[in-house]
Amino acid sequence: MNVKPRQNDNFKNFLPYLVLICVVLVVIFALNMQGTKVNELSTGELITELKEDNVTEITVTPKSDESIYYIEGKLEGYSSTEIFSAKAIGSEVDNILALIDANEVEEYDTNSDPGGSVFLYILVNVLPLVLLVVAMYFLFMKLASTNKNSMDFGRSKARLSNENDKKSFKDVAGLKEEKEEVEELIDFLKNPKKFEKMGARIPKGVLLVGPPGTGKTLLAKAIAGEANVPFFFISGSDFVELFVGVGASRVRDMFKEAKRNAPCLIFIDEIDAVGRQRGTGLGGGHDEREQTLNQLLTEMDGFGENEGIIIIAATNRPDVLDPALLRPGRFDRQVTVSLPDANEREAILKVHAKNKIINKDVNLNNLSLRTPGFSGADLENLLNEAALLAVRRNKNSITMDEIDEATDRVLLGPAKTTRKITDKEKKLVSIHEAGHAVIGLKLEDAQEVHKITIIPRGMAGGYTMMLPKEEKIAVHTKDELLAQITGLLGGRVSEEMFLQEISTGASDDIKRATRIARSMVTEYGMSELGPVQYEEKSEGVFLGRDYTKSKNFSDQVALEIDQQTRKIIEECYEKAKKIIKDNKDLIFKLSDALMEYETITKEQIESIVKTGKIKPVDDEAEEKEEKPKNKKAKLSDTEEK
Repeated sequence: MNVKPRQNDNFKNFLPYLVLICVVLVVIFALNMQGTKVNELSTGELITELKEDNVTEITVTPKSDESIYYIEGKLEGYSSTEIFSAKAIGSEVDNILALIDANEVEEYDTNSDPGGSVFLYILVNVLPLVLLVVAMYFLFMKLASTNKNSMDFGRSKARLSNENDKKSFKDVAGLKEEKEEVEELIDFLKNPKKFEKMGARIPKGVLLVGPPGTGKTLLAKAIAGEANVPFFFISGSDFVELFVGVGASRVRDMFKEAKRNAPCLIFIDEIDAVGRQRGTGLGGGHDEREQTLNQLLTEMDGFGENEGIIIIAATNRPDVLDPALLRPGRFDRQVTVSLPDANEREAILKVHAKNKIINKDVNLNNLSLRTPGFSGADLENLLNEAALLAVRRNKNSITMDEIDEATDRVLLGPAKTTRKITDKEKKLVSIHEAGHAVIGLKLEDAQEVHKITIIPRGMAGGYTMMLPKEEKIAVHTKDELLAQITGLLGGRVSEEMFLQEISTGASDDIKRATRIARSMVTEYGMSELGPVQYEEKSEGVFLGRDYTKSKNFSDQVALEIDQQTRKIIEECYEKAKKIIKDNKDLIFKLSDALMEYETITKEQIESIVKTGKIKPVDDEAEEKEEKPKNKKAKLSDTEEK
C-alpha cells in the first residue's frame, strides 16, 4: 500500500534546501557587489564627460522628497565591472538631461522613485527579514522535535495501564496458592480501614519470584484489576541511564505521580536490573544503578510515608538482589510462582484454547500430562504453533497431529525433512534411540517412553521422548537418578554393542549423565563419601550464572570425588549393557520400525513389545467399528426379550 506523504511534511523537508538556495544567492550577490568598482564623479565632471560624448550608459533615479537625483552609468574605456556614480540637485539635473538628449546616449533609463512605492519598499526591506525569521523558526522547531525528550530525561517512564488491558483472576489459570497470598492486598486496597482498626500493617512490597513465563506479570495485572485501582508498570532497565542521578530522579518522579493516584499499585518488572547487590563484582560497582537503588530504598521505607502505594516486583534471579531491598518494611513478602502441575497445565490450556478451533479428538487432559516442565508461556506457544500448522495445512480445526508436531517444535525446533541422510547414519540413529527406549521399557525406575523419532530437529539427529510416570515437584530418589543415568547411556551402549563403533551422537547424553553423577557425589551425598556437600554453586552477581563453584575440599578429596563419579557412571553403563543384551531382539524390532516409519508413538511401541510388530491402522479402525456393532446387537437382543 502506497501512503502519500502529507504536504506539511513535504514543506518541512524542502525548507532547508530553500534556505540554502537563498543563502547561496545572497552570497553570489554580495560577491558581485564587492567586485564592482564605483568611481565617484562630481556634477561638473559628469557634464564635461557628457559634452565630450564619453558616456555610453546612464541611469537617472529621482528622490522626490529631497529633489535629489542619483546618476549611475559607464564611460568609454570602463571595464564590465566598473561604473561611475554622481549626485545632481535642482537646476543641474535639467542641464544633464538636456546633454543626454543632445548626445543621444544609447542606454538611458529613468527609474521611478523607490520611496514612492510602498510595495517595492516592503519587497526590498521587509520581506527578506520576514523570510529569514520564518526560516529560523522552522529550523528551530525541527531541531526541537528531534530532541523533544532531551530535557525530559529525569521524568519517570512508568506508564498507567488502560481499561482495555485490565485483567482479573479469571484470566489467570492455576496459581491457587499464589492468589491466596495476594488477596490481602486486594482487600486492603478496597477496605483499608478494616486493617487500620486492627492495627495491622499491609505489606509495602510483594516480590514475585519464579522461572520465566510462569505468569508473574499477568498475576500483577490481575491484582490491579481485582482491586480496581490505578496500575503503573515499568521495567527495571527504564531507570538506569548513562548519566548518574537520572535513575534516582525517575524514582522520585514515579512515587510523586503514584501519591497523586493513591491508592494504587506500582509494578516493576525485572527488578534485578536495578536492585542488584551494591559494591560487589569485578571492577567495582555501578554508580548510576546504586544511586537509583538507594533512592528506591528510601522511597519504599525511608523518612517519608507512602500510604496507599503497594509495590509489586518480579524477577527470576532473587539471589542477586540487595539484602536491603528484601528486608521487612520494603519487600515484606515473597511469593514463589512455580511451574504449573498437571491440573494447572490443563486449566492454562483451556484458557488459551478458547479462541481456537480445537478438534474433538484433542484431549487437553492428556496433553497436560505430556507436557511436564512447560510454563504457561510455553503452553500458549504450543497451541499457537499448532494453530499456525493447521492453517499451513489448510485444515478446518487443530488436530492431535498439529499438537504433536507443535510439541516437538517447542522442545527441539522444526523438523529438517529436506536434509539428506545416508542409510548408514539412519541405521546408527535408529539403533541409538532404540537403546534409550529399551532402558525406559525394561528398567523399573526409568521414565516412561512416549515417542521415538529419527527425524532430525535442531542439533539432534533424533530423540526419545521419556516422561515421568508420576509427576513430582522436586524430590528424586537415588534409584531414580541412577535410572536416568542408565537411560542416558543406553544409546551409547546400543551403538557399541550392535554396530561395533561409537559416534558423537551420545555427547549430550554423556554430558547430562556426568552432571547428574557428580551432583550425586558432591551435592546430594549419594556416594561412599557420605552425606557431605563438597561443592556449592556460587552464582556471581556480576560474573554470571554458575561461573564458579566454591570447593571446600582438599586435592585428595577431589581425587575421591572423581573416582566416585566414575564409579557411578561405570555401574550404570554395565547395567545398561545387561538390559540391552537381554533385549537384543526388541532393539532390532524398534530399529526396523524406525527405519520404516521414522516416528513411532507410545501405542505403536507397546504393540511392538507385545506382538513384535506394529498393529496396522486398518485393524485399529475395524476394532473401533466393531464395538458399536456389538453394542447394537446386545441392545437388539434385549429388545427381543
